[in-house]
Amino acid sequence: MWFSTLRSILLISWLSALLPGAVAEPMLISNSLNTCQEDSMFTASLFQVVYTPNNNTAFLNIVATSSVEGNVVFDVAISAYGYTIIQTTVDPCKVGLAGLCPMTAGKIPLKFNLPVGEEAASQIPGIAYTFPDLDATVRVFLNMTDTGKSVACVEADISNGKTVDLIAVKWVLAIIAGLTLCSSAIINGLGHSNAAAHIASGALSLFGFFQAQAMLGLTSIHLPPVVQSWTQDFQWSMGIINVDFMQDIFTWYQRATGGTPSTIFDSLTTVSVQVEKRALSVFPDAAADLYKRSVAILPRAATSLMKRGNIMTGSGSYIVYGIQRVAFRADIETTNLFMTGLIFFCLLVVFTIGAVAAFKGFCELAVKQKWMKPDTFLEFRNGWLTVLKGILFRLTLIGYPQMAILCLWEFTQVDSPAEVVLAVFFIVGMSITLGWAASKVIRIARRSVAMHRNPAYILFSDPQALNKWGFLYIQFRASAYYFIIPILGYTLVKAMFLAFSQANSTAQAIGFLLIEAGALIAASVLRPWMDKSTNSFNIAICAINFINAIFLLIFSDVFNQPALVNGVIGLILFILNAIFATVLLIMVLVSTALVFYRKNPDGRYQFMADDRASFMKSQSQLTGTTELDALAATARGDKAGYKPGLDLDDDNESITSADMRRRTDTSNLTVPAAAPPGAFRSNSNTNPPHSPVDPSVPLFPANGGPQRAPSPYGGSSAGRSVNSSSPPSYRAQNNASPWQRGAGYDH
Repeated sequence: MWFSTLRSILLISWLSALLPGAVAEPMLISNSLNTCQEDSMFTASLFQVVYTPNNNTAFLNIVATSSVEGNVVFDVAISAYGYTIIQTTVDPCKVGLAGLCPMTAGKIPLKFNLPVGEEAASQIPGIAYTFPDLDATVRVFLNMTDTGKSVACVEADISNGKTVDLIAVKWVLAIIAGLTLCSSAIINGLGHSNAAAHIASGALSLFGFFQAQAMLGLTSIHLPPVVQSWTQDFQWSMGIINVDFMQDIFTWYQRATGGTPSTIFDSLTTVSVQVEKRALSVFPDAAADLYKRSVAILPRAATSLMKRGNIMTGSGSYIVYGIQRVAFRADIETTNLFMTGLIFFCLLVVFTIGAVAAFKGFCELAVKQKWMKPDTFLEFRNGWLTVLKGILFRLTLIGYPQMAILCLWEFTQVDSPAEVVLAVFFIVGMSITLGWAASKVIRIARRSVAMHRNPAYILFSDPQALNKWGFLYIQFRASAYYFIIPILGYTLVKAMFLAFSQANSTAQAIGFLLIEAGALIAASVLRPWMDKSTNSFNIAICAINFINAIFLLIFSDVFNQPALVNGVIGLILFILNAIFATVLLIMVLVSTALVFYRKNPDGRYQFMADDRASFMKSQSQLTGTTELDALAATARGDKAGYKPGLDLDDDNESITSADMRRRTDTSNLTVPAAAPPGAFRSNSNTNPPHSPVDPSVPLFPANGGPQRAPSPYGGSSAGRSVNSSSPPSYRAQNNASPWQRGAGYDH
């Protein structure tokens, strides 16, 4: 009964999906029989085996094709995590297996219940039924009795129905990430900008770590079962979420636009799907022969599927790996994966716009009904459209890794012409949008350095620039405003390796190792984030990503290590990342919760070395100076009235606007006439950068000119800037000498 026992041990997952109530019962399941030898003479297009120890019965449903004729013996080996625990030889004639003694050529359909002896069942350790994502394999060589030659090799993976790929985990992670991002927005609206910046930075870093985990699962590299399930918990961060009615819509859309949808899930009752643990590139010769033979015998529709990566073996079963493996485990047809990620990103944008607009309406209603104070969320209510633009830019940045991978991968799949057009539109549009925003930040920072010798001056003192572009630089120190450019490049290059290297796992592993090594070195040397704790938080994430890249290189079998090494490394990867993710979640949750329990949330964090806090202006603190600003605007003859902020960021400015061409055109610059007596004189022969201060009101009026009212802060008004809304520390810096002003520059 050895052979019947070993066959009954074979794996799980497909039937456990069909019978969800049976998962609570101890069992061992298999859903596919894979060939492990070139020119194997025994294959199976359908293979379903479920063994339940409670009644010692194995249910078998097999459709096999055999080219073997004569008596054979089975050389059986059972391994767990690469370690062989049972190895034996079984003679089917001695154990009484009908139809296999002797073996005959042809199609062999088998569907029956097979009793398992107590002695054989006792060989299975109890942990095999409880440990999640069991990495066990049964491999059987069919050897001819007379010659001893191996004519076939088949193997089946074993699972017990327990997994770490849980819906509850996905919901908890998504809710925590979403609430943390919303909390940062609420805290910022209440005027606690320093605390909000720290919470937003932590939330974005946490979400980026989730996406990095999901990318591990998207690689075509061999991944142990526990790693596949662990990374599947984070695929929601890439928009890979299964909703049944939406899948029907995507299938209809693909057909309507000239595509041919895949039908893997419709054929599961007759065809097995092999969730490939090892990329086909690991066996280049065998994979090439397999591909050629499959193309020769498949009908036209199946050949079309194959060109898009849905590989069908000569026995009629499918093989999925890499991105397709993730889609299959999420119960999404491969050809619907791109549209799934695209639509969920669009829905996120639409729901966010609706939520912001609804919150704006609620705030106005609450103020009108006197449910809250008039100065609550005042900045948001006065400039909510600018805030909304900044939120949409931030969503673009968050969704860029997801859309970059899916759009580039769609170029290799060509599910339909319309979907390719959508992929081009989104990847080009989002790349240009983020590139334009990054260049805008760099121009503003350079202007601030040229005028004030400190990039933080304009980046953090102009509310419009901060609300619209702050998502790109607020998490960094002021002197590292440029660091968003390397991050965008890192994301795009990583997406290219994921999308274009699905057929070569070794290239993918080496590329990931180089990319993560560069990211870790850059983060450790430059330390661009806002303070020490934030730097440590992000450097730790980069270090874990680099360790994961090393593990991926090991999984690619580039070192030809024993299978036991892969099994152990898989467990280490899961345990390490699970502990690290838990620590990150606790840190983010605790820091967010403490902010809401403090009267002054900003006091929990140290002020930044770039002195950004002194440059940030809250509209609620300007009520006492807006009258002076209005009078100054009237004196200058500004008919439009006072516009808050430094007006350094034009909402109507675009990449092709005439204003940008005028700003960058140096041919129109003219040398000004002689300065009036008492005015500031520059020692440089070149024109100074344009200042936001209106030139019609000199900083230092000439003697005998109209005298200004005494300063409410004390001292002479002649030394004060026109922008009376600046904080006292800022005005002191303007009155200081150039060397004193430069002392605050953040190196």
